[in-house]
Amino acid sequence: MRIMISADMEGATGVTWTGDVEPGTEQWQRFRRLFTGDVNACVAGLLAGGATGVLVNEAHSSQRNLLLEDLHPAARLLTGRHKPLSMMQGIDGDVDGVVFLGYHTGAGAPGVLAHTYMENSITGVWLDGVAASEGRLNAAVAAEYGVPVLLVTGDDLTCADAGSYAPAAGVVAVKECVSRYAAVCLPPAVTSARITEASTAAMTSATRSPAQVTPHRIEVEFDATHLAEAAAVVPTVEQIGVRRVGVDAESMTEAMKAFKVLTYVAGGAIEGIYG
Repeated sequence: MRIMISADMEGATGVTWTGDVEPGTEQWQRFRRLFTGDVNACVAGLLAGGATGVLVNEAHSSQRNLLLEDLHPAARLLTGRHKPLSMMQGIDGDVDGVVFLGYHTGAGAPGVLAHTYMENSITGVWLDGVAASEGRLNAAVAAEYGVPVLLVTGDDLTCADAGSYAPAAGVVAVKECVSRYAAVCLPPAVTSARITEASTAAMTSATRSPAQVTPHRIEVEFDATHLAEAAAVVPTVEQIGVRRVGVDAESMTEAMKAFKVLTYVAGGAIEGIYG
């Protein structure tokens, strides 16, 4: 069985602050090692549970954060930006399950470094009328390919969120949220053991299902009017409020591609400290 890991960084062991995940900072260099440790623990568990191959898709920021030289030798690493399916690149490659590792809660929700794609300019995202984290969005993409979510790791609130979109998935809370920039953290020796154990157990759910291609609607609310106006320039995106846009698509894959484009356009409209 082949398994994919979608690896984000905000929900990795010990991460609590912008500098921990911002490429180029001293703290980022430190937390790259902890992030890689979480991934390796997951790979080890998946293999122990019967996985025959593991593809790790880098999903954070520059998507060049994991240390290839320290990666588990049985894994393959998909690294670098501008992937058509972004955080879910590889889900269309005949995999039997996916792990959301190092995930976080969504924009407008409590949680360590909570956001949805854009770090601080999106105040909320809704998928078919339900508030959506990146986990919920990506789970819908996985379902479209018949791939189950096996495991979610992150802070305790991320694990609670996972229960609403992937109730059969295992969860590992590597830290307990205190605020957006503070958490009670477990040491790597503890989190690694828990991730490995949960990954092994999760392999019992690694079974593909029939594809579920259905129409979806994504709505996005920004913290400033001009960002909604900029996003609405994208074809198929409509402005439905002074700070809110919506987009309909015939599939979740197409909905996510449209969402990705509108975030890029909105991001390009941000002007300094005024946003």
